[in-house]
Amino acid sequence: VQLQASGGGLVQAGGSLRLSCAGSGRTFSKSGMGWFRQAPGKEREFVAGISWTGRITNYEESVKGRFTISRDNAKNTVYLQMNSLKPEDTAVYYCAVGQDYGSGSSREEYVYWGQGTLVTVSS
Repeated sequence: VQLQASGGGLVQAGGSLRLSCAGSGRTFSKSGMGWFRQAPGKEREFVAGISWTGRITNYEESVKGRFTISRDNAKNTVYLQMNSLKPEDTAVYYCAVGQDYGSGSSREEYVYWGQGTLVTVSS
C-alpha cells in the first residue's frame, strides 16, 4: 500500500494550493481518509477528514472555511484545497487512510500514511 502526496510548495499569504494524495496497492473507496500536518517542533495535528462516501467531512477549527477536503474514489485519490493560506499553515502535510468508514480526527484512527508534502506560506 502506498500513498503519494503532491501539490505542496511555496506560496504567499492569501494564496491557494491544492494537495493531492493518490493511493495504490488497494482500493480505499470504503475507508475514511484524512489530512494531517506537522510544523517544525510541533506534534502532528489533524487538519481534515472525509468519510468513505464523501458526504461527511470534518475540519480542525483553524482551517474551517478556508480548506476543503474531497475525494474521487474512482481515482483512489483524496484532495485538500487550501485557500486564504496563512504563515501558520506552514507544515509538512500528510494524507492518511482510516481503518473504518469515518472522518475521525484522531491519529490512531488512521492506518496508512503518505510521505508528506511541504507547504510553506510566506508573509
